[in-house]
Amino acid sequence: MTSWKRDFASGLVVLGPILITLYLLYWLYGIIAGVTPELILDADVLRPLIPDGAFEGAARTREQVAQFLRVVVVLTVLIILTLSMGYLMRTTIGGLVERVLDNVANRVPGLRVVYNASKMAAETAFGEQESLQKPVKIETWNGARMTAFKTGKTADDGREVLFLPTSPNITTGFVIEIETDRITELDEDVEDALTRVLSAGFGDADRGMDAGISIDVVDERVTQHLESDSDQPSEAND
Repeated sequence: MTSWKRDFASGLVVLGPILITLYLLYWLYGIIAGVTPELILDADVLRPLIPDGAFEGAARTREQVAQFLRVVVVLTVLIILTLSMGYLMRTTIGGLVERVLDNVANRVPGLRVVYNASKMAAETAFGEQESLQKPVKIETWNGARMTAFKTGKTADDGREVLFLPTSPNITTGFVIEIETDRITELDEDVEDALTRVLSAGFGDADRGMDAGISIDVVDERVTQHLESDSDQPSEAND
């Protein structure tokens, strides 16, 4: 691999995740700004702070600032509403409300599948039960081991139900039922296991000096010089 290719690959490893994250944040900001009503904050309210004669394009600047403030207000209200709902779910009234919502959603044929799948995914990702986020290893064939995750469920015959994701796409995989003695418990959290699966085994959650794939930085000119010297026949001693 030439020097410029190595430099480009190293820069892409660093800048790639940053650019993708910024793009996703920009995309999410555009969605929230597009559905946020203007009545939350009118741009004319900012006229005393940004008057028309202050600079060119003051009206557009007021609209952009007002749009940003509307997004901040929507996110703040959403966070407060989520925290309030979470606190309510820990009470008796919250449990009653959840049962009513489940009953209503399960009566609608189309909504039932989407509602239950979304609820299960949210409970798996953010639930407080450790069994939902416990990574383990299982022996598949010929001594090979694969990373799986406990679901907290058991089959009728007592076997434990595990989710075996594919790599690097963890949205697909297999739901398997396996005996408990064939499961190897791991002393690691879900982030380390997911990093290993998502990176196809190359990633390291600690991001230490040895993380990732090592890149050979030997100068090619030195390598070519050594190869040319080795091709020359050695002179006979007098």
